[in-house]
Amino acid sequence: MTTNVEPSADEAGPAKAGGPPPAARRSRGRLSPRLAEASLLPFAFLLVIIGFSIARPDTFFQWSNFTSIFGLNSVEFILVMALLIPLTNGDLDLSVAEISGMTAVLVGWLNVNQGWAIVPAILVALAVGLLCGALNGWIIVRFDVNPFIITLATGSIFDGIAFWLPNQQTIPGISTHLADWTVLTHVLGIPLDFWYGIVLMLVMFYVLTFTPFGQRALFVGQSREVARLSGFRVSSTRFWAFVVAGLIAALSGVINDGVLGAATPQNQGTLLLSVYAAAFLGFTTIQPGRFNAIGAGVSVFFLAIAVNGMNLLGAQSYVQSLFYGIFLVVAVVASRVINRRRAAAAAARGAG
Repeated sequence: MTTNVEPSADEAGPAKAGGPPPAARRSRGRLSPRLAEASLLPFAFLLVIIGFSIARPDTFFQWSNFTSIFGLNSVEFILVMALLIPLTNGDLDLSVAEISGMTAVLVGWLNVNQGWAIVPAILVALAVGLLCGALNGWIIVRFDVNPFIITLATGSIFDGIAFWLPNQQTIPGISTHLADWTVLTHVLGIPLDFWYGIVLMLVMFYVLTFTPFGQRALFVGQSREVARLSGFRVSSTRFWAFVVAGLIAALSGVINDGVLGAATPQNQGTLLLSVYAAAFLGFTTIQPGRFNAIGAGVSVFFLAIAVNGMNLLGAQSYVQSLFYGIFLVVAVVASRVINRRRAAAAAARGAG
């Protein structure tokens, strides 16, 4: 004969004993580790603004200073978006800054030297950027070669074209219509080129977070072999990432012409360093553990505002390169630590 005995309060599980499990009770009222991780950079951003505002209230803490930062860093803001899909796939594209510079020169050369209207010149430049990205993607996936080396090489070619086309000279006098569409038209006191970056950031956030293409890219970046065995078209996903990167890089070049009012062939090393620093720093915030558009956008202006504040405090020009280099090292190490921690947590869950 079996007797049913109700467990006592001491023997009952957490739900019967009245209250959540001990771990839940300990975590109540505390910020979750993931939320703390996601909000760390925005919090640091706020501290930087407060610190420089106290140090230089007459120059730094002025709306005109912030609108200037937003407008002058729109090229980096747009260019960092070009990196995100290749990086999500696990690929490095070192040619985006050179594509940006080459297409900027191409717009000026067509518009000023060849007498083209500004709209056809822009459309040709965007098409050339797309083709440059397609060339990168085709070589890399067709011959299964290291994207780091290939894009470093093609970037050097694009850079050479940017200097050769105008005979190493600045091309002034680009149509003022381009300036009207970028820096001369303001919304809420901020140049229009900044708002182009905001729209692009939101589009990239949606694509990488909610579309099948974005999820495929994330899966490919985590493990190409597993993605291939699961039926994903890995080569196609990687190829189109480079195509999109080339197109967005060309768009940043067009914006640069509008900001400067001229096309100037120049070494793009600092620009590449700053956008990679922002991309990897963005990996650690908003959506920690993945390259994400909002995190990258926040990082661009975190770095820009920090450099602006240091300049107002009298820092020398070389400080900018030092600052971006240091933050790139910090961001890459931080992203590596986050990946390892997530892998360890996933392994622990699997073992449990």
